[in-house]
Amino acid sequence: MKDITEREDIIHLVDSFYASVREDELLAPVFSHVDWKHHLPIMYNFWSSMLLGDQSYQGNPLQKHVHLAIDSSYFDRWLELFCHTVDEHFIGFNADEVKSRATSIAGVFQHKMGLLK
Repeated sequence: MKDITEREDIIHLVDSFYASVREDELLAPVFSHVDWKHHLPIMYNFWSSMLLGDQSYQGNPLQKHVHLAIDSSYFDRWLELFCHTVDEHFIGFNADEVKSRATSIAGVFQHKMGLLK
């Protein structure tokens, strides 16, 4: 295994993660409406910007999630699958960093969506 060091690694991570999401009993219904051809490149840009600093992402990710009828259990499962996917494919500083950032993002989203008490 290797660390996440380039965009191709991000693409592999995102593709592997969302393959798991699409099969997950809890999360799959939330993502059933997603246009994957459109969504995946946005996620490549988001995580490349977050982890590699390439500034390819433009947008407001929170805005895309506030309308969803979800609770904290969805974020817990999302984070569990995300971290598992990272651990399955990568090891190193950036692998740890992407899990840390995903954890922070999940917390911020839940806070802003009023899901944390």
